[in-house]
Amino acid sequence: MECKNHDLIQKIQENLGEFSKGQKLIANYIINHYDKAAFMTAARLGEIVGVSESTVVRFAIELGFDGYPKLQKVLQELIKSKLTAVQRIEVSSNRINEDNILKSVLQSDMEKIKISLEEIDHNSFDEIVECILKAKKIFILGVRSSAPLAHFLGFYFNLIFDNVRLVHTTSVSEMFEQIIRVSEGDVVIGISFPRYSKRTIKAMQFVKSQGAKVIAITDSNESPVALHADHSLIARSDMASFVDSLVAPLSVINALIVAIGMRRKEHVFETFGKLEKIWDEYQVYEKYDDVEDFRKEDY
Repeated sequence: MECKNHDLIQKIQENLGEFSKGQKLIANYIINHYDKAAFMTAARLGEIVGVSESTVVRFAIELGFDGYPKLQKVLQELIKSKLTAVQRIEVSSNRINEDNILKSVLQSDMEKIKISLEEIDHNSFDEIVECILKAKKIFILGVRSSAPLAHFLGFYFNLIFDNVRLVHTTSVSEMFEQIIRVSEGDVVIGISFPRYSKRTIKAMQFVKSQGAKVIAITDSNESPVALHADHSLIARSDMASFVDSLVAPLSVINALIVAIGMRRKEHVFETFGKLEKIWDEYQVYEKYDDVEDFRKEDY
């Protein structure tokens, strides 16, 4: 049976005595250097430890994987939640073409969106939309690098609903003070990506115990926030050096906003009609009187 990312290292350690001499070399390297092994090809890993590529492939099969790429994928999932910022810089330096960083990072982001689209559960997405539309109150929480995602979702949800609360917090106690009245019929959306926030996890445990529906927006069904959720919206994240690359999660959140906006089209139309008048009156946005003025500015 395939190992999940949280028990892979443990399983390797437990079965160390049963491996062949060559497999033990691979196992010990992975145990001590899984952060590096996660981004090595089977050939490169074999070269490092002094065994053949086929021995590395057989080792992955021995652990219950279909092949080495599946083992590598689990290792990559593992390190996203374990690596420190310094380790991230070291690992990413081997993955990013320093001669063309712009291309490397953008291609990686595009790949994460593609994978997210292929893997996302459309039925789960529809269920989440329905759940949010039926909510008495909607609470949105996300801290650290996930905070911009929470703010983006909160900004647009406040234009669609009258019952949204974006949880602003700098400590665990502040978070609980803002969600203390969460109850049955409410929906709490928790956003967290590696490295997962303990504050978000604790808050989701609490609101679930209060009877609220919990929605996780995260990178895996095995993430700590997904384990405490009724529904999960999965989008692949990545690390670009010390930076959390959250392009795919933002795209999925954008799709969620659009889907809900389409369901509340008349309300959204009315809201933006009023807002346009206010924006004009208080000159919130730059505005051209007509197309000719726009053309004059350009030429």
